[in-house]
Amino acid sequence: MWFPEHDMLGSPLNATALLNYEQWNPRNNAPYWRTPEMVIHGELDYRVPISHGIASFTTLQRLGVPSKLVYFPTEDHWVSHPCNSIYWHNAVLGWLDQWSK
Repeated sequence: MWFPEHDMLGSPLNATALLNYEQWNPRNNAPYWRTPEMVIHGELDYRVPISHGIASFTTLQRLGVPSKLVYFPTEDHWVSHPCNSIYWHNAVLGWLDQWSK
C-alpha cells in the first residue's frame, strides 16, 4: 500500500485522502470509454495491483469496447525480460497497426 498511500496523500481510511482516491478512480469515467484499449499488466506490479488491470479490461469488455489484455506473470511495472519485451513490442505494434489505420 506504500505507493497508493504516498500518491493519494494517505490511507483511504482518511477522509481527505479518500477524496483523492475517488477523484482519480477510472470508474468515474468508464461510461465514456469508447476508444479501443490494450491493457498490459504485470503480476508483480506493486504500484498498480493486477486486480485494477483486470477490472479495467472487464469493464471495457462489458461496455463492448474493443479491448485486449496482455498479462505478464513475471513482470512488474516495467516489462524488462528480453523475451517478454519482444512479445510486448509485437503486441503493441500489432494493436497500433490494427486500430490506427
